[in-house]
Amino acid sequence: MPEVGIDFSGAAIFATILVIVAVVMVFAGVKVVPQGNEYTLERFGRYTRTMRPGLHLIIPLVDRIGTRMNVMERVLDVPTQEVITKDNAMVSVDGVVFFQVLDAARASYEVNQLELAILNLTMTNIRTVMGSMDLDELLSRRDEINNRLLNVVDEATGPWGVKVTRIEIKDIAPPRDLVDAMARQMKAEREKRAAVLEAEGDRAAQILRAEGEKQSAILEAEGRREAAFRDAEAREREAEAEGRATTMVSEAIANGDVQAVNYFVAQKYVEALRDIASAPNEKVLFLPLEASGVIGAIGGVAELTRQAFRGDPAAPRGGGATASTGDGGSRSEPGGPVPSTAMPWSTD
Repeated sequence: MPEVGIDFSGAAIFATILVIVAVVMVFAGVKVVPQGNEYTLERFGRYTRTMRPGLHLIIPLVDRIGTRMNVMERVLDVPTQEVITKDNAMVSVDGVVFFQVLDAARASYEVNQLELAILNLTMTNIRTVMGSMDLDELLSRRDEINNRLLNVVDEATGPWGVKVTRIEIKDIAPPRDLVDAMARQMKAEREKRAAVLEAEGDRAAQILRAEGEKQSAILEAEGRREAAFRDAEAREREAEAEGRATTMVSEAIANGDVQAVNYFVAQKYVEALRDIASAPNEKVLFLPLEASGVIGAIGGVAELTRQAFRGDPAAPRGGGATASTGDGGSRSEPGGPVPSTAMPWSTD
């Protein structure tokens, strides 16, 4: 009986070991690949297939996981390095690289240390691309530099199952003396443009001023022409009025109205006295002895005006006519006393 117990306990231990091994083998044969990753499966050290995200079963002790590859887009920082440009200017450059693994098998077995290979490839191409450009092109054509680097590096990493999505130059730092020289150059260029703009503004202002003066002269000439037309028209109307007045006076004289002649004589006499009085070299005005004749002529004008307003077409002929005595006096006529004119052409 004791021997049978010992054998039973040994069988139990063996069975327990077998169960434990079976459980371990089951757990070893079940693999879960997380999202965003891919595993390579090797059988006896040889690549067989790529395991996508999800649950997978493998043969323990025969199959094993080769490489756990991250297939999400990743960023790689490019350290600062010195680059000599085409015009022998030294600048410090750094950047970033964005890449993504598209084929886990090739990224695992075509290249060793994938990130280091991409980093060194990018740095060498940065020196190549930027070294073929001048400093001014380097500072002003950053997009062109990024595109050239992307094309070169992406083409080189294609056999590795990697897609380089973007390469960006973060900073380009020229030496301090070059920065100061560029600042002076920029200042001079801006001052030049400011002077050009100021000169163009002055020219435009002068052109506008000349145009304004031209328009002003044209308008002034048109105004003078219009004024001349109006003056000529006024003189023409004045001449017409004077002609009509002369005609009317001539008709009145022809009808025997002497007052019409007195009107013209008095008008010229008064104008002559006004010219004498307004002369700047005359201080004292001596009226002539025949001043009473002027008063008589003015009285005749008043009488002629009264007759015109009364509408009497017949002027006095003999009765009420003025007669000069030659001595500055007056005499009574049937029409009443009338002042003497005392004109040189008067008759006794």
